[in-house]
Amino acid sequence: MTRTAWLNGAFLPLADARVSIMDRGFTFADGIYEVTAIIDGRLVDSAPHLARLERSAAALGIPLPLSLAEIESIERELIARDGVKEGTVYLQLTAGAAERDFLGRPDHPTFVMFTQPAPVLDNPKALTGIKVATTPDIRWANRDIKSIMLLAQVLAKREAAAKGAQEAWMIEDGFVTEGASSTAMIVTAEGILVTRPNGRDILPGCTRAAVEALARQDGVRIEERRFTIAEALSAREAMLTSASTFVLPVIAIDDTPVADGRPGPITQRLRQLYIEAARAA
Repeated sequence: MTRTAWLNGAFLPLADARVSIMDRGFTFADGIYEVTAIIDGRLVDSAPHLARLERSAAALGIPLPLSLAEIESIERELIARDGVKEGTVYLQLTAGAAERDFLGRPDHPTFVMFTQPAPVLDNPKALTGIKVATTPDIRWANRDIKSIMLLAQVLAKREAAAKGAQEAWMIEDGFVTEGASSTAMIVTAEGILVTRPNGRDILPGCTRAAVEALARQDGVRIEERRFTIAEALSAREAMLTSASTFVLPVIAIDDTPVADGRPGPITQRLRQLYIEAARAA
């Protein structure tokens, strides 16, 4: 399959796309990104992802070089050019290229987009569930900005993989913040869906917001509050949400099973509802 990148106003073969080594994204991690799912060749939850992109850019003082409508149009063109039916589209915006200087601010940002095909619908992990491993949350304070500064998450995922887990749940002050690339959720014995409230300490998940809305419509009570690993291990179900995985059941935490160690019905129901809503949009 031919893959295409959009870089600073031009569609290019992915292999030909080049960014300066002086780019502030490379030298300072001075940039942001977004990942939006693709189902049936169409964007999923595009509006909230673009709104978050705009908010993150403003937080770092990086001007968006295009309107949100223009960005979405380019995303759709990339999907069409690459013929992607399932997967994701990745957007990265950095402050641009300039002499390495902490206070430097180039005149023109660097903006790149590309697609990544992946089987997001028939994900076998949705049937088997995944294991997570806990790690300390060593990230910076402004986690509500979707920064390209992802070294802490890389280390967390690497540690989790070494323990035979597929995701890391990060812990701060005794409470779960979020997954390395996902939102953490549990279902209590009373059937209440619990997830940490949005704030500077976590990224406000677009998929999480959609899943919460669907859960409320389906009669599930929701509590936005902090929870511990001990509470998660005593829960009826545990799950995670993200743009690239939708809703996945968590069946074990640090090798200790959650409930009976199998995907739970509320998790499976929410995944089904999310996919149905995405396809109907």
